Amino acid sequence: MSPDYAPLVPLMVVLPLIGAGLTLAAAGRTVVQRAVSLTVLVGMTGLAAVLLWAADTQGPQVVFVGGWTATEGIVLVVDRLAALMIIVSSVVMLAVLSYSVGQGASSFDEESDGHSPLPVFHPALLVLAAGVTTTFISGDLFHLYVGFEMLLSASFVLLTLGGTVERVRAGTTYVLVSLLSSVIFLAAIGLVYAATGTINLALLSERLGEIPLGTVALLNLMLLIGFAVKAAVFPMSGWLPESYPTAPAPVTAVFAGLLTKVGVYAMIRTQTLLFPQARFDDLLLVAALLTMIVGILGAIAQDDIKRMLSFTLVSHIGFLIFGIAVGSTHGLASAIFYVIHHITVQTTLFLVLGLVERVGGSSDTTKLGDLARISPVVGVLFFVPAMNLAGIPPFSGFLGKVGLVQAGVAEGSWLALLLVAGSVLTSLLTLYAVAKVWGRAFWSENVAGITGGGPLRGGHHQALEAGVLVPTAALVVVGLALTVLAGPLFDVATRAAVDLTLREPYLLAVLGSGGAP
Repeated sequence: MSPDYAPLVPLMVVLPLIGAGLTLAAAGRTVVQRAVSLTVLVGMTGLAAVLLWAADTQGPQVVFVGGWTATEGIVLVVDRLAALMIIVSSVVMLAVLSYSVGQGASSFDEESDGHSPLPVFHPALLVLAAGVTTTFISGDLFHLYVGFEMLLSASFVLLTLGGTVERVRAGTTYVLVSLLSSVIFLAAIGLVYAATGTINLALLSERLGEIPLGTVALLNLMLLIGFAVKAAVFPMSGWLPESYPTAPAPVTAVFAGLLTKVGVYAMIRTQTLLFPQARFDDLLLVAALLTMIVGILGAIAQDDIKRMLSFTLVSHIGFLIFGIAVGSTHGLASAIFYVIHHITVQTTLFLVLGLVERVGGSSDTTKLGDLARISPVVGVLFFVPAMNLAGIPPFSGFLGKVGLVQAGVAEGSWLALLLVAGSVLTSLLTLYAVAKVWGRAFWSENVAGITGGGPLRGGHHQALEAGVLVPTAALVVVGLALTVLAGPLFDVATRAAVDLTLREPYLLAVLGSGGAP
């Protein structure tokens, strides 16, 4: 008889919450906070690996919290999709925490004593980890909403670390937009419960087929709007480039890598499990195309690297929506693979940008130059994930985009083929955007910096410690590993997509394991 790994599922939420309490109690004792945080995230990464193996070999791991049935209590479910999201989020958060430990306190509080925000950084990051994991393993809509709100509270604290005017203003914008999406999501949950008498995802997948199609379409549209705001899908993406660039490098990195993907995950889960017959595929295809094009046009217009990367983040959300809208097994598998790729690469690039700021004193390309000579290591660390983001073969970005293009061609509609063309154009413009950054900041002499006494002149650049280089390099290696292991990873993503398309493995795991009355 195979061992039961389901009891490990709640630990993915309980561990970071306990760690948050311990680090808050240890405020002012930095060594203790760092030890607790690192231990928790290492433990979460190990548990995530075990749960991925269990979900892939034994099927979804289900826990009925408190022994209640699916109609009465909270259900936690880790299937292949959830397990993949959990392990990649744990890995990048561990890298971000290691980076923040290595860089010390100065970057978090640029205009005060350099130490005051740090006591809340560790608890907030662990609460964020708990919120991210909660959204991935939730088996009902309200628990999914709780995960979103945990994310919101923790991310506001992280976004405003240091208390500068720019960060508070950006944090206010972020919170207002997030609250708007939360209100829409909560209203949708209320309507879903009124129409079906449940908010459990497995039960909803059965009961939504018993109510009028027009009502189902309205419920789907409301949920899509709420998730699209969180995922920064056009036209609800303008908040992201204004919010992310003001935060410290580790915070921006974890935000760019994870927060929008939580919205994408919710869209994948609900579209496949709840609304297979009442989808808005054409609407999603149009939104995906506009998100790609508007985002990448914004990116190529930027001189600041932070803003450029923020706009590319928006544009590449369009690739993920493309895979969801196609809806085929290959499209979903490619979208899942691309989510994993994008979380890793986008987090890496923002960590590298923190190194650029430490070496060059700025993220503005008009004030930078010759970085490849001044710090060849930073040049390599930027170049590899930048080419991966642009989709240069044979990197994982190229493989994921090829999969999405193949799915679009196989779908065959004029909108899908238009998305194929838009994907190719977006990839070329992404390459142009990162090449422009490379040419200005890393390769060429900066005349403005010379005449204006830029931060790189006269060798007045800050040396880099191993504490920030090692985590960044490790995440670059993880990105390369996605290329080397693309075959097995795509196989797991395909099995996850098959489960999503069939729905039966999820339903049997929840309703056939004592979950139904």
